[in-house]
Amino acid sequence: MKTIDELLHEGVEGKRVFVRADLNVPLDGTTITDDGRIRAVVPTIKALADAGARVVVASHLGRPKGAPDPAFSLAPAAARLGELLGAEVAFATDTVGDSARAAVAGLANGEVAVVENLRFNAGETSKDDAERGAFADQLAALADLYVGDGFGAVHRKHASVFDLPARLPHAAGHLIATEVGVLKKLTEDVRRPYVVVLGGAKVSDKLGVIDHLLEKADRILIGGGMAYTFLKAQGHEVGISLLQEDQIPAVLEYLKRAEARGVEFVLPVDVLVSPDFPDLKTKAPANPTTVAADAIPADQEGLDIGPETRKLYASKLADAATVFWNGPMGVFEHPDYAEGTKAVAQALVDSPAFTVVGGGDSAAAVRTLGFDENAFGHISTGGGASLEYLEGKKLPGLVALED
Repeated sequence: MKTIDELLHEGVEGKRVFVRADLNVPLDGTTITDDGRIRAVVPTIKALADAGARVVVASHLGRPKGAPDPAFSLAPAAARLGELLGAEVAFATDTVGDSARAAVAGLANGEVAVVENLRFNAGETSKDDAERGAFADQLAALADLYVGDGFGAVHRKHASVFDLPARLPHAAGHLIATEVGVLKKLTEDVRRPYVVVLGGAKVSDKLGVIDHLLEKADRILIGGGMAYTFLKAQGHEVGISLLQEDQIPAVLEYLKRAEARGVEFVLPVDVLVSPDFPDLKTKAPANPTTVAADAIPADQEGLDIGPETRKLYASKLADAATVFWNGPMGVFEHPDYAEGTKAVAQALVDSPAFTVVGGGDSAAAVRTLGFDENAFGHISTGGGASLEYLEGKKLPGLVALED
């Protein structure tokens, strides 16, 4: 896989370089609530601009239906990118139309333009190879070179991720090179003990990674909504907690395999419960109750791990040499249910281990809860991509960047 350093050594001055970034940031109206993904791609864009390239940045945002939708415009992301670069960034109001062509044609050496949301075009996400290819041809007409740096999208077989690199000389940006290097540390020659912390809403989202990590990890800690399927599988009442009953056979199989392989599987011993899901808009007091994990009332919902579980999980992380964490321990967006996620984050900060926060809600939680990002070994920009890599899958966006 060619890197951006090699590309820069060959020279990019005056060349149009298409950077597939991941500017898929959360928005409250037009206000960006977490700019982590934009900041992550700045080193690549700045390196190209400083070397005299004419940089064309493209990304998706959200899930529009293959047509323009103002709610998913990249305009706020483009404005924030300009602030971070300390330079004016041109913004095209379409992706491959007149505005995009004009914006690219108007670039001088060292200047940057952002084109509108790639997913405003049906060809970007089409499952039809010809339709995707036709859109990739239109994108290729905007550039001379391609740099892939949108790690959060490399698990998608989309036109700008998979098809476009085949049409242009290509290289991996700084972010993708870093992400792949980190993930190799979680899959090859891992320093032990290797502890994995998995949370989030659905156990089904994590089945593949649990299956793979049972062969790699020494200890797996479970939290978040997915924990209640595990507790139910053990025969416990989980009340009105999030439950995927159809996944219980798979969960039982994993617990059995973990025991046979000597992998320590750790589940909550107490949880915070409430009869009502918290109001995340006003963050009104929720007044939760703490109960033992095997004594959840039938009319209550588990919404965070309890204080004893926080202590237990901190102790299980204390001796780790490598930690991978993906998924919050509870509804961290509400202060009454943030303590579990905060405790895990703090345990990672306190640990001498190589710690990786696996993107998505975990990365958002770390920033929302006020932790210093530099206190962790690495915070990934791609939750889904990280998980699929750890499952052992070939990621289309990485395959496309291989020579």
